[in-house]
Amino acid sequence: MTQISAADQPPATPPPTGLGRAVTLQFGNNALLSQLLGDHDRHLMRIEQALGVRLACRGNRIAISGDPEQVETAQAALNTLYSRLERGQQLTGGDVDAAVRLSARGSDPRLPLADLPAIRTRRGAIQPRSPGQTAYMDMLSRHEMVFGVGPAGTGKTYLAVAQAVAMLQTGQVDRIILSRPAVEAGERLGFLPGDMKEKVDPYLRPLYDALNDMMPGDQVIRRMAAGEIEVAPLAFMRGRTLAHAFAILDEAQNTTPMQMKMFLTRMGEGTRMVITGDPTQVDLPTGVTSGLADALATVEGVQGIGVARFGRQDVVRHPLVGRIVEAYDQRATAARDAKRDSRPTPVPRERG
Repeated sequence: MTQISAADQPPATPPPTGLGRAVTLQFGNNALLSQLLGDHDRHLMRIEQALGVRLACRGNRIAISGDPEQVETAQAALNTLYSRLERGQQLTGGDVDAAVRLSARGSDPRLPLADLPAIRTRRGAIQPRSPGQTAYMDMLSRHEMVFGVGPAGTGKTYLAVAQAVAMLQTGQVDRIILSRPAVEAGERLGFLPGDMKEKVDPYLRPLYDALNDMMPGDQVIRRMAAGEIEVAPLAFMRGRTLAHAFAILDEAQNTTPMQMKMFLTRMGEGTRMVITGDPTQVDLPTGVTSGLADALATVEGVQGIGVARFGRQDVVRHPLVGRIVEAYDQRATAARDAKRDSRPTPVPRERG
């Protein structure tokens, strides 16, 4: 692939008025270029919408024009995606979004995009799709206890389950334990029929979904029957010591401080623990302190514990999810500002 400067080769489409940079990239393999563009240029349109640049393909060249910083990001993303195709990998819309996030100035993934960490399961390698995921996956490989904190859609639980499955399949741990507090998210489900498993399964369904993404369904069933994989509500952890296990506590913002301390102190020899949660989605009764917030205030900075914090820029679901998270954050910030401004100004007391 050859880069041609704007001075050497004018872009197929001039830059929009007021935006000052144009770059043209030339690609040597037309078959790979076709995959890079996507059906009906959908990958190019995805980059345009994400960055506000203009992309135009003519022959084996793609012209990029727009804001200089965004042009640089688009250029890096296209280079990354083309390199991925050269290695025989396929492209999806999620891969395009990931390349844009990881190429953005200031994202600082600390490693060349081709050398980013990966979690390798028998279903294939799972690579980070945002700077926050890059740091998180690095912590998962190095720390015995990791907190993943941030909004929904950032991959906190999914990547933790992937790391657990990878370590189980390579014999680094003997079993996986997945747990959640059974707290109703704003609804009143009432008395659920069935045995204990049927009562708690609705709370644990996201963990089953992640497991089935990493392993064939029959293997999940077989390993669960053998006790190698256990999915249980948090209350079932009391009194146990977890040795040579990979334990994940999901939705940890809905634990109480006592429940959180109970879980953290279950750690035994050869065990890894991951605690994930979103502090903005607490479903505990009013006035009850979140165990996640309490734990972070208590143990953050303790040697051997890693804390990965995700932001809306790390949301890897539909792009609209990131904008929804941002809208809620803005409203919460405005409410805090309004509350602060409404406080009466204290009147100084007169002496004497």
